[in-house]
Amino acid sequence: MEQPSAIAALSALAHQGRLEAFRLLVKAGPEGLAAGDIARALGSLPNTLSANLNILSASGLVTSQRHGRSIRYAADYAHMRAVIAFLMEDCCAGAAEICGPLAETARRACA
Repeated sequence: MEQPSAIAALSALAHQGRLEAFRLLVKAGPEGLAAGDIARALGSLPNTLSANLNILSASGLVTSQRHGRSIRYAADYAHMRAVIAFLMEDCCAGAAEICGPLAETARRACA
């Protein structure tokens, strides 16, 4: 991943509403959620949510697909993994005790 892409993704996540929406979509799985369902789950106003989802989409962290009159949003797991890999690329100077807990967290999250 190039640095500008990482910066865009991290900037998109540096906002409470966008971070909450992204985490909800990560939890929802590959099928994602309809915009209305996201708004209800987060208690967000539709126009605010729309702006937040547009920023997440522009950063590559979220994809959208129209289903009839509804738009479904989903986390782009490949892009998320690329951002995490970018952050950890030069991690720890080989000190397993530093990065080991991160690997354990990832393992538990996938179980």
